[in-house]
Amino acid sequence: MFAWYVARRLYSHSGDVKRVSRPAIQIATAGVAVGVAIMIVSVCIVLGFQTEIRNKVFGFGSHIQVINYETTFKSESAPIVVDDSLLHTLSAIPGVHHVQRFCVKAGMLKTEETFRGVVFRGVGEDYDTSFLRQHLVEGEIPVFSDTVMSNRIVLSRELARQLRVKVGDRVYAYFFEQAVRARRFTITGIYCTNMNDFDESLVFTDLETVHTLCRWDSGQYSGVEIAIDDFNELDAVSARVESKVNHTQDAYGASYSSPTIVDLFPTIFSWLSLLDMDVIVILILMVLVSGFTMVSGLLIIILERTNFIGVMKALGASNSTLRHLFLYFAAFIVIRGLIIGNIVAFALMLLQKYTGFIHLDPESYYMDTVPLLIHWGYIVLINVSTLIICVLALILPSYLISNIHPARSIRFE
Repeated sequence: MFAWYVARRLYSHSGDVKRVSRPAIQIATAGVAVGVAIMIVSVCIVLGFQTEIRNKVFGFGSHIQVINYETTFKSESAPIVVDDSLLHTLSAIPGVHHVQRFCVKAGMLKTEETFRGVVFRGVGEDYDTSFLRQHLVEGEIPVFSDTVMSNRIVLSRELARQLRVKVGDRVYAYFFEQAVRARRFTITGIYCTNMNDFDESLVFTDLETVHTLCRWDSGQYSGVEIAIDDFNELDAVSARVESKVNHTQDAYGASYSSPTIVDLFPTIFSWLSLLDMDVIVILILMVLVSGFTMVSGLLIIILERTNFIGVMKALGASNSTLRHLFLYFAAFIVIRGLIIGNIVAFALMLLQKYTGFIHLDPESYYMDTVPLLIHWGYIVLINVSTLIICVLALILPSYLISNIHPARSIRFE
C-alpha cells in the first residue's frame, strides 16, 4: 500500500518532472496507446472481414447441405427424395435454425448481343430471402413458389452488366440435354455481393421451374440446405446430421450425404483461417513495441530519480518496496496508454462504420469498404494482456534499483 501511494503521488505530481523523464513518459504512453489502438482495430477488421465473407458464402450455400452422394463426383446435380419426414427430422436436430429445399440446373442466358453460362438455383416458399434482400440493388425479390412456374429470375449486377440487361427485361435461357430447350424469363431483381465466383454464375428462380427443367419425379430435389444457430457449433451439428441421414437411401436407391459449407468451399475457408496468423503476428509485434517503449521509459525514469531512490533507501525503504513503487508507476503509464489507445481505436472504428471512408477493391476483397466487428471479449483480452505483459516485462529492469547505493546516490545530480 505504501509503494502504491507514493507511486500515485509521483505520477500525479508533475512539478519536479525533469526534462528527460517527461518525454520518456510521453513516448512510453504513446507507444502503448499506438500499439493497443492498432491491435484493437486489426482484430476488429479481421473479424469483420471473416464474418462478412462467411455470411456471403452461407447465403449462397447455407451451413450444411444434404445432397445425393453421387453429386460429389459429378458436375451435374443428382436428385434425392426430400419429403416432409426428412424435413421434420432435420428441423428437430438441436442447433438447426432453418431447412429449405433447392434444385440446381446448368443453362445459358442469351440476349441479342451476348450470352453467359449460368446455374439456375430453384428455391421455394420455404427459402429464407433475407440474404438476397440484404444485397438487392435494383428491383424486388419475387415470391418464389414450389408449385407454380412464374418465369421470374433474380440475377447479379455483374451478370446484368455482361448481358446488358436491366430490371424488367426479358431474356432467353437455353438448356442442353438430348435436345436444346428454351425458356423465356423476366428479370425482376438484381443483387450484388461482390463475390464474383458466385455472382457471375448463380441465378435464382422458382423451385418448380428448375424442378420441371430437371424432369425429376415429384418429391425429388437437388437437396436440402440447413442453416444453424451458431457457426462455432458447425462440427457438432454436422455430426448430428450425419447420424440421421448419412449412409441411408431414398426410395430410388440414392444415398444421402451431408457436406458442410467448409467441405464444399475449402479454399475460401482456408484463406480466412490464414488471416488469424496475420493477426497473431500483428499482436506480437505491437506488444513488443509497447513493451520496449515501457522498458526504455522505466530505465530513464529510474536513472533520473536516483537521488530520490537514495533518500528513500536512507529512510529505510527496501529494494523490494522501491521496485514495487516503480512498477506501480509504470502500470499507471500503461493504463493511461490503454485508455488513450482505446479512445483512438473506437474513434477510428466509429468513423469507418458510419462514413466508410476507407475503401477496398471489390474484385480483390469481395467488398467495397473495410468491415468491422467489435468483439468485446477480444478487446478486454487485448487490454488486460497488454497491461500484464508490459508490467511483467518491467520486472527485470526494476532490479537496477538494487545497484543504487544511498551514500552515492544522494550526491547524484
